[in-house]
Amino acid sequence: MIKKKIINDPVYGFITVPSELVYEIISHPYFQRLRHVKQLGLTHYVYPGALHTRFQHALGAMHLMGKVLDHLRLKGVQISNDEYEASQIAVLLHDLGHGPFSHTLEEVLLPGVKHESLSYLLINKLNEEFNGALHLTLQFFRNSYNRKFFHQLISSQLDIDRLDYLKRDCFFTGVMEGTIGVDRIIAMLAVHDDQLVVEEKGIYSIENFLNARRLMYWQVYLHKTSVSAERMLVNIVRRAQALVRAHEPLQSSDSLRFFLERHITLNDFKDVNVLENFGRLDDNDIWGALKCWQNHADNILALLSRMLLERRLFKVKLSLDPIKKTEIENIRQSIMSQYNTFRSETSYLFSHGVVSNEAYTEGHQINIVMRNGQLLDIAQASDLPNIKAISKIVKKNYLCWPKNVSLLNS
Repeated sequence: MIKKKIINDPVYGFITVPSELVYEIISHPYFQRLRHVKQLGLTHYVYPGALHTRFQHALGAMHLMGKVLDHLRLKGVQISNDEYEASQIAVLLHDLGHGPFSHTLEEVLLPGVKHESLSYLLINKLNEEFNGALHLTLQFFRNSYNRKFFHQLISSQLDIDRLDYLKRDCFFTGVMEGTIGVDRIIAMLAVHDDQLVVEEKGIYSIENFLNARRLMYWQVYLHKTSVSAERMLVNIVRRAQALVRAHEPLQSSDSLRFFLERHITLNDFKDVNVLENFGRLDDNDIWGALKCWQNHADNILALLSRMLLERRLFKVKLSLDPIKKTEIENIRQSIMSQYNTFRSETSYLFSHGVVSNEAYTEGHQINIVMRNGQLLDIAQASDLPNIKAISKIVKKNYLCWPKNVSLLNS
């Protein structure tokens, strides 16, 4: 008996689970873990409503994929039932490789390991468990299928992932300036020589989509308070790793301890034990650890954990100009004086680096099919000069440090 289920989504209304296979995948522990991984990391420290999860986003993306494929079929694109289901499963599972707080802890828990690579490994493991039922899904995911538009729907400048997360993130943050016309964009999608394209009359919707994405980067994804909170969390985990690897006692879940103790590379995930531990790791492991660590004997770990739990965040400065070495040294000396720390320990109590806004990257273009059949990149097809401008990557330098630190010579 096929388990036809419906899910009430706050963004789209009722979402239908289309098949028994999809139902079984959603029920799997790997996918259920996404209920406990926040879509926007620590952004709820800025926008209190931003508590939605990768689980919700994945279901929304699956729903939108169905709508896109239905529209393409109406336009005469031949899509088999197997291709239809495999596409929905591919976008449903595209974020399976995200760790706690989504992008926030990638660099410290799994340096050099991309979440897309982990998604592929987890889908491959599911394919084994479901006796090869996800073989076509894997082809779409790794772009080895001969009909390239399926992969473009899953991963491109105008993929289903972006359509859902922009609409969903606007809804939950309340930042309405980032709103996009998803239904209009879907209606304008077409396939030309097996490539995903947008009909000429959809140019304005794509312009709005790119502008909205750029705005959401600065106002939400790279909001300076979010940057501050995330850098604090990274420093906490770095400190915990240093203590664990020095054999200091530290309370944590088994799965978190596994990744604190080891330097894990992508090659290590060939070991099923590594994959299984990752498949049990989520935001709750981190929050539970922070509540323990706030009373730890190590003053730095305890201080940072308390500060984050109580939302006493670092002061943050964003600048287009590089942060001066003298400014960094000033903060380092001030922290040593204020907290009586060794110089080597100061790096846990401040942070500096670069964030970048890549709203649209040329070379991975959005193609517009003109009425005369010509294909043009949106930057050429648009009559708005700012579309060309946002194809340039904008980088900002950040510097953050405790608010109670009095800077010397300032």
